[in-house]
Amino acid sequence: MSNVRARVRLPRSARAGDVVQVRTLINHPMETGNRRDADGNVVPRRIINRFTCEYDGEVVLDCDLGISVAANPFMEFDVKVDKSADFVFTWHDDDGSVYTETQSFEVS
Repeated sequence: MSNVRARVRLPRSARAGDVVQVRTLINHPMETGNRRDADGNVVPRRIINRFTCEYDGEVVLDCDLGISVAANPFMEFDVKVDKSADFVFTWHDDDGSVYTETQSFEVS
C-alpha cells in the first residue's frame, strides 16, 4: 500500500552502555472490520498486528497488537546500545504486507 509510511526517531549519538529512547510511528489506514461499504459488504479488518525491533541482529522488542490498536500506531521504548549497529523495525499488516525501516546508529 503506497500511503503507508514509517517514521523512526533515534538520538543523534550515544556512548557504549547508554540506554536510548526509540520512537516509531507508522501512518497506516487502519480498518476495524466492523464497517460496511456502500454495497453493505463488511470492509475487511486491516490493522498492524505485530511490531518488532532488532538491534545488531538481536530482537529487542517483539509485540503482538490487537484490535484496540489505534490508527497510525506510535511505539516508544528504551534500548541499551553497546556498539554502532543497525536498528531494523518491522510492522506486520493483517493483509500480509510487511513494512520495514532500517536505520544505522553510531555509538562513540
